[in-house]
Amino acid sequence: MNAPGPGTSVPPPPAEGEGTSEAARCAPQGADGAGSGLAAARRAAALQRLRAAASWDLVVVGGGATGLSVALEAAARGWSVALLEAEDYAKGTSSRATKLLHGGVRYLAQGDVGLVREALRERAHWLEVAPHLAQPLAFVVPARRGLDLPFYGAGLKAYELLAGARSLGRTQWLSAEATRRALPTVRSAGLSGGVRYWDAQFDDARLAVALARTAASLGAVVVNRVGVTGLERGAALAGGPDRVVGVRARDTETGEEWLLRTGCVVNATGVWVDALRALDREAGAPAPPPMVAPSQGVHLVVDRAFLPGHEALLVPKTADARVLFAVPWLGKTVLGTTDTPRADAPAEPLPLAEEVDFILREAARHLERAPTRADVRSAWVGLRPLVRPAAAGSGQTKSISREHTVAVSATGLVTVTGGKWTTARAMADDVLAQCQRHGLLSSRPARRGAAPLPLLGAGPGPGPGPGQGQGQGQGQGQGQGQGQGRTLADPPGEAMYGSEAAALQALPGAQRWLARDAETGQGVLSEAMVRFAAREEMARSVEDVLARRSRLLFLDAAQAGAVADAVARLLADELGPAFDAAASAQALRALARQYATV
Repeated sequence: MNAPGPGTSVPPPPAEGEGTSEAARCAPQGADGAGSGLAAARRAAALQRLRAAASWDLVVVGGGATGLSVALEAAARGWSVALLEAEDYAKGTSSRATKLLHGGVRYLAQGDVGLVREALRERAHWLEVAPHLAQPLAFVVPARRGLDLPFYGAGLKAYELLAGARSLGRTQWLSAEATRRALPTVRSAGLSGGVRYWDAQFDDARLAVALARTAASLGAVVVNRVGVTGLERGAALAGGPDRVVGVRARDTETGEEWLLRTGCVVNATGVWVDALRALDREAGAPAPPPMVAPSQGVHLVVDRAFLPGHEALLVPKTADARVLFAVPWLGKTVLGTTDTPRADAPAEPLPLAEEVDFILREAARHLERAPTRADVRSAWVGLRPLVRPAAAGSGQTKSISREHTVAVSATGLVTVTGGKWTTARAMADDVLAQCQRHGLLSSRPARRGAAPLPLLGAGPGPGPGPGQGQGQGQGQGQGQGQGQGRTLADPPGEAMYGSEAAALQALPGAQRWLARDAETGQGVLSEAMVRFAAREEMARSVEDVLARRSRLLFLDAAQAGAVADAVARLLADELGPAFDAAASAQALRALARQYATV
């Protein structure tokens, strides 16, 4: 589809099912609708660097939390880095987390003290380097049985003490009345009190994009829509054994292929690592044993009215010994999650009927108003890349550790899997240490202990700035950043852009809203946000914008489908005539129908 030229007004047709919706009234207007050409120029420059480079110190395959963290840490230490993502940053598991940065109360109960201590340290890191995207959050555990209050209180106090100086607030025992004030819609029947403790929440996909952009600002070449089709083998030294000496890559938009030479390839493709490992073998040889045991986690999004306020609800032990969260996030309430083993790893997994039933049933036990399937605005599923145990166990993935594994094959392919979002930076440090230990990278000191590297957007802006919004050990609500800017519990807006909010405001269409929050009427997606996504955040499709730059698909799938055409027209303006606006919008609408169906 050709982009509208300067001075051309092309009002879109009404969005499906919306008549003359706000999205339909907000087509690019006048000369300020003309695209800048910046998105195309930046992508062309990145691809040219891939073609021109004789070799790279490091090639990272996979643009999720782990791969992006590896690329950022490596670029910060001065290695030449290329990161290739076949689809979009965080398209898989890394955009489908429960939106929590946490040490893992559940893992403490399992005795994984080392993992919890590491995760609490890394939680503090994210709060410092991305305060516009990661903020403290208070949780309340309702007590309904006689020993609940002392049992959970003691455990959560231990969790607070384990954090030490990084604690975000005091653990507090609450009366039944105080629990109802914290959770206004908590079910009163049988409520004897509660325990408040502190953890953190974040916008996972936007944090991933911030990692990608920050790595690029440090000299890394970071590209999406470029997949790896094969591994190049050869002797690193004359007469030596075959090693991985490069990757064969393909631009999925144009079909162009090329070879990237490197002495070090990191396979950070998450739950799909075994597919790339299968390419690292002799012709005719069997595939290596799988490393990953996928586990499915379902999340349901309902209106904020089901849990108003700025505190989350946690049920540490449901009727079948699972965990239930109800988390205020971006103006909605996220309910979850499940832990269901599965043998495959589809790109868009579907929630099982029994998983939806479990979440709704358990939510009904703890909320005065029981959510139903009709209340679900969006349902999405993430696949956890749990490390497969050496011997087959019971098949219950909730018993498998979330600790990560780094494996180096005989040919030098480095594979990292397992772990969780919170510990992605620590995983990156481990990966780079293993690469050096095996002689795949030159020796360079780790950055651990060095000054934190703020991500793009982390400077002063309309949201909480660095150091703001932390509980400072008081546990009295400072962690919500009230009076300091909007929080991640509120509908998304300019605060999500941190110090880049002014740049966003300077773009055409900053006050023309394509979508508003249904409960508050606040604008959540403007024309300028779509343009910013294309120019600055490497968005290449309507899905990229609505799923991982604005998060609208995850918040209200029907609304995302309704604005798809308007977003497609703006992207056509920004990306140029090679962009197929109609196909991109149609693909998003199909995905939105899936997310809206439970």
